[in-house]
Amino acid sequence: MNAFLLMLPAALVLAVAGLAAFAWALRSGQFEDPKGDAARILGDDDRPG
Repeated sequence: MNAFLLMLPAALVLAVAGLAAFAWALRSGQFEDPKGDAARILGDDDRPG
């Protein structure tokens, strides 16, 4: 029972931190151009020489 009383608040804090990080990423424009990112990863712009 003591472990439960310790782990429940820890899990809630981690969940809130993850949700806050996701909300920050949405507000800062991290997900603005997913199709462009998918196309850029297939390009051969990093060829040597």
